[in-house]
Amino acid sequence: MKRAKALARDFRAGLRFDLHDSKARVIWFCVPDSQIARISSQMGKTLPRTKGLIALHSSGALTSAELKDLQRKGAQAASVHPLMTFVPGSRPSLAGVPFAVEGDAAAVRVARRIVGDLGGTAYSIRQKDKAAYHAWGAFASPLLTSLLAVSERVAKLAGVDQKSARRRMIPILLQTLANYTSCGAAGAFSGPIVRGDLETVKRHLRVLKRIPFARATYVALADAALRYLPAKNKRELLSTLRAAN
Repeated sequence: MKRAKALARDFRAGLRFDLHDSKARVIWFCVPDSQIARISSQMGKTLPRTKGLIALHSSGALTSAELKDLQRKGAQAASVHPLMTFVPGSRPSLAGVPFAVEGDAAAVRVARRIVGDLGGTAYSIRQKDKAAYHAWGAFASPLLTSLLAVSERVAKLAGVDQKSARRRMIPILLQTLANYTSCGAAGAFSGPIVRGDLETVKRHLRVLKRIPFARATYVALADAALRYLPAKNKRELLSTLRAAN
């Protein structure tokens, strides 16, 4: 939060110089979500009414309406979000990465050209779908990472340290993703639930009593599997999961 505030302060300090001396016609806000509207507002206060300025932001959850103060000054605005994870030390390729784009027509056209130059693929999204879109992204990456963190705790229960667990999980994780890529979720699903192996599921639940949070996670994911994926003995498995709650 301190870093975001400092960024906003520094941005405001150099705002007039940058806008009046720069020939740039595209401004792309790559700042925390909470700062987009604030910085846009500050910029709008110093910006004379203009035509041809394109304002973009990269929030996955927020819409182009965050840039309304610039729109009032004549700018065209759009939100442009890559469905990709970025963490310190990583440099993911943007080749083939989908970018969700929405906003004013002129800004969308410019955004699509930029995305193409970056090697990505742009597609349209409705403003009302942004929150659900971002939640989808959360399931695909950060919450998946959270699941892996829980998996490491279960590995410890099996006598495997965290570093070893991470290394040993890589082959099955990569194969699972490969199966999902080629076969979809239903075709990639394996293990005791798809076989209807009730006794194995019960054994899992018994040992996971030693890690209550991991047990609750197991129950939630197993319940999701019974809802959305193929499985035998669904009624018996569902009854066992309900009893575990």
